[in-house]
Amino acid sequence: MLRPLEFAIGLRYTRAKRRNHFISFISLASMLGITIGVMALITVLSVMNGFEKELRARILGVVAHATVSGPGNLLAGWPDVAKTLRDIDGVAGVAPYIQGQAMMVNGKHVSGGIIRGVLPNLEGEVSNVGEKMVKGSLDELRAGDFSIILGRELAAALRVGVGDKVMLIIPQTTVTPVGTLPRLRRFTVTGIFEVGMYEYDSALAIVHIADAARLYQTNDAVSGLRLRLTDLFAAPRIAAEIRNTLPFGHRVMDWTQQHANFFRAVRMEKMVMSIILFLIVSVAAFNLVSTLVMMVTDKQGDVAILRTMGVSPGSIMAIFVVQGAIIGLVGTLAGVFFGVALATHIDTVVPAIEQFFGVHFLAADVYYISELPSDMRWEDVTGIAGITFALCLLATLYPAWRAAGTHPAEALRYE
Repeated sequence: MLRPLEFAIGLRYTRAKRRNHFISFISLASMLGITIGVMALITVLSVMNGFEKELRARILGVVAHATVSGPGNLLAGWPDVAKTLRDIDGVAGVAPYIQGQAMMVNGKHVSGGIIRGVLPNLEGEVSNVGEKMVKGSLDELRAGDFSIILGRELAAALRVGVGDKVMLIIPQTTVTPVGTLPRLRRFTVTGIFEVGMYEYDSALAIVHIADAARLYQTNDAVSGLRLRLTDLFAAPRIAAEIRNTLPFGHRVMDWTQQHANFFRAVRMEKMVMSIILFLIVSVAAFNLVSTLVMMVTDKQGDVAILRTMGVSPGSIMAIFVVQGAIIGLVGTLAGVFFGVALATHIDTVVPAIEQFFGVHFLAADVYYISELPSDMRWEDVTGIAGITFALCLLATLYPAWRAAGTHPAEALRYE
């Protein structure tokens, strides 16, 4: 049991000036190592959380939280299905869509992409493309006008702007008196959007759902329904509920299935980075071993005197555990303080560093995310602090056990 005596002596040893200045230096180095390791781990995890959150927001700004389609990727009678879905708890928005592939041509410029037919008045319920318009708006899509909205990179590849014409060639054929010909239609560009993800800015084109139905000859059927949920992390549970609600034959997919590989790779990268940084923290924590071993050697005479005064080996061990714990606690708390401060102000610290050194870490013309996002989570901070302090306590056990085994006669022989 830890008594005030052990705590008082351990605290005194921590604050007292060393006869051997090298021991003081090693103690300070151990404390700084723990501080820097904890600070780096909190900052890096916060930045990786921020990147994950930003990428998820950008992807789900274009991709629905969940989709419902029918047999053969066609859904007939979608208004009734949409009404059923709106009654399910957790479904915030429902909108139909028709999706297919097409080749887009403007003179000598050709690019393949995805054509998505939408209802402009309902699209805002399931995506934020309308908020990402660079030119034009979704409301300019009208049935029968054969107008089209392109991603910014796609428009640049085709060398077109608002008001220009684009020929759409789809992988379906039409039988004519002169033979079988590919189906094609000329569309007028009425808008350009930029969501910040190259995958969509370079390959997605949006048209009115009525024009898409005529182009792909789906009649009154649609490819499916896109859903926005009140809680995107509840998507698997709500998707399972939808499967149980709709008749057999409907296919339901949520965003965790559609982009499983991408988000799994992000989580794997975060886990590997955490392990690497925890190894750095472990090295700093186990520097306490050398610090306390030298401290035990330096205080061997004091330990021997305490033993002759009747202090038990357990109490001697507790004295050095207290000393190591104080060093670890101070280093951990300092690391938490500086790590939280850096993680919450990284949006001002990084630009200041870039301005001072005249560099730009994430160039806007190369990276779509040109600023370091940060999402500090207190559960990460408490977990890092707890594990680090536990490693520090673990590192004190061997030196403390060695101190407890000191024989008074041997230690005082040469005093």
